Amino acid sequence: MNRKEFRKKIFQMLKDHYRLIIYNDSSIQTVWSIKLTPLKVLTLGSIGAILLILFTTVIIAYTPLRENIPGYPSAKVRQQIIYNYILVDSLENEIKNRDSYFEKIKTLFQGDVPLDESSTPSSGLKTYDVKFKNSNADSIFQDKLLEEKLNLSVSNNSKKLPSISNIHFFTPLRGLITNKFDTKTEHFAVDIVGSPNSRISSVLDGTVVFAGWTMNTGYSIYIQHENNLISAYKHNAELLKEVGDKVKAGDAIAIMGNSGELTTGPHLHFELWHNGTALDPETYIDF
Repeated sequence: MNRKEFRKKIFQMLKDHYRLIIYNDSSIQTVWSIKLTPLKVLTLGSIGAILLILFTTVIIAYTPLRENIPGYPSAKVRQQIIYNYILVDSLENEIKNRDSYFEKIKTLFQGDVPLDESSTPSSGLKTYDVKFKNSNADSIFQDKLLEEKLNLSVSNNSKKLPSISNIHFFTPLRGLITNKFDTKTEHFAVDIVGSPNSRISSVLDGTVVFAGWTMNTGYSIYIQHENNLISAYKHNAELLKEVGDKVKAGDAIAIMGNSGELTTGPHLHFELWHNGTALDPETYIDF
């Protein structure tokens, strides 16, 4: 039998008609019958298989039965995964904002002007050279960007603020006040002269947020306290604490000195800020 005859025979078998009959076993009567061909059976079987696959896929995709498949997460687990993803994404943004904020503060403390993202060359905005005039007040707190970040301003109210009026401040240095707090001359601090190599003390419990050198104020240290208070100690000869250190009221944090360009002799330049507002330290502390 050659190949042509074989193909012809196979094609004839597919076209042959067959009858499927169901009999009643008791009466031998035909209950149901159908005429079939192998080609029709193959076609119906293929369609049935496709429908079965589609039906199974729909059940798995759109019904809770899919959660019974090994390795498939439940609705609660998927919800937790999404929630964790949102938390991680938010945490990444917060870390980026924090790092950017600390970098700008560090730049300000070093006497430089930070580069704002909105004014980078890629933004297409013009940049201009800005000249700042030095004064007895620390240039850090005169910079507009720092005012926006820390909301620092000058207090015109010499009365004690109710929120901090009952706080007991430790005296940072016992001595003679040679230059008082004066907003007219932009001197937002008191200058205190003490004995040589006198120790400088923290006025309250807090955390050191900056400890380093700046061109204008020399060795300076800033401490963050509760109630949104910040104290600053400048022109020191030596710093005894580092950034991140926890301090208690009365702890030694520096040695009085004469460092920096804006100094006229060994003394402590002490500033007190509350909610971004410069306060007169003599209103709250007995020197």
